[in-house]
Amino acid sequence: MQQNNELKKDIVAGIIGYLTMVYIVVVNGSILNEAGLSLEAGMIATILASFAGTMLMGFFGKLPLILIPGMGINALFAYSIIGNNGFSFNEGLAVVWMAGILFMLTAFTKMGVVLREAIPESLKHGITIGLGFFLILIGVEKSGIITAGEQSVIAIGDFTSPSVIAGIITLFIAIYLFVKGVPANFLLTMIIGTVIAVLFGVSTEEAASVHFKFSEMLFMPSFSAAAEISFWVSVFSLALILIFENMGILSSQLDMLKKTEAYSRSYRITATSALLSGIFGTSPTVSGAENAAVIASGGRTGKAAITAGILFLATIFIIPWISMVPATAISPILIIVGFLMAQNIKYLPWEQFAECIPALLIIVMIPFTYSIGDGMAFGFIAYPIVKIALGKRKEISIPLLTVSMLFFIEFVLKVIGVS
Repeated sequence: MQQNNELKKDIVAGIIGYLTMVYIVVVNGSILNEAGLSLEAGMIATILASFAGTMLMGFFGKLPLILIPGMGINALFAYSIIGNNGFSFNEGLAVVWMAGILFMLTAFTKMGVVLREAIPESLKHGITIGLGFFLILIGVEKSGIITAGEQSVIAIGDFTSPSVIAGIITLFIAIYLFVKGVPANFLLTMIIGTVIAVLFGVSTEEAASVHFKFSEMLFMPSFSAAAEISFWVSVFSLALILIFENMGILSSQLDMLKKTEAYSRSYRITATSALLSGIFGTSPTVSGAENAAVIASGGRTGKAAITAGILFLATIFIIPWISMVPATAISPILIIVGFLMAQNIKYLPWEQFAECIPALLIIVMIPFTYSIGDGMAFGFIAYPIVKIALGKRKEISIPLLTVSMLFFIEFVLKVIGVS
């Protein structure tokens, strides 16, 4: 009887987790669309990567954790790695592959411990906060709340435009649902936002049948850009974010589950899933922050993850309808996720302001340069300079100095026109 109750709890928790995270299919699909993939293919890639990673976690990790393409990481992939560097979609996937290999090296060797100790906490938080502000910028831009200015870099949008009005109304509804803790609030935001867009006459895609071949579900990365320094800087940037984000998320979620002994196993599965993402044609997966809802709902074993994984795969059959969701219904989700990431600013060591300067450079320069890689570069280059100025050369680790030098070399090559 007790086993049946536990099974029911896991199944219910898996369903709740799916409903909480299914928004990623539309949001990530739209971001991949801007990276050069069709919206339909982007959603299928998201579904398959989420299904594969979550099933791995369910069967082998035996944990109720759902893996989905990471917010912030997908922005790095689409807007910086592909957009700013001018890489093709398949060249971008090669970056995902190589970053996935580095991620796996940290999972299956002691390299993970070395990196974890080498990179200062302030820089780690700076990356997360900078990604948050970048998502906020993308969100308000997509909704039309801000636009390119004629006499300034950015300006307030046209508040007489039906799409902007629809976006603003949807944003305030999204904030209300989120702060009230309404279950599956992101999913509800997309549904309500789509209805509002239709009422305001904002164009949405028409539902159409799904057409795809098995050969189109797997991607071959292109390494034609591997000779460029920007390719390897992108690899290291993506790998660093994957490593630190997953270390933090998994530690927190396993603490909630009281299963900290499963850290190594779950970390290795997450690394494997991130590598597989490049085959399915999407940015890397991570353990979703919304897994807190799965755990709070009573999910304790891999059966919850398996339930969610099956539901993700079934989502393929409703792609014709979810593809109708407009940008005005997606942008509020980007903004709120950005808020969640930006709140890490409270962890910066404000009592040691000099220590904060490199992190603040990352935070400011990521959205201002519209490049996550360039924003990180400013902070990583500044950190050794600050330490030398304070007479603390011994606090600069070899791995940190190596990463800093790579970023510096890329900047030099940009100046002389090589990169």
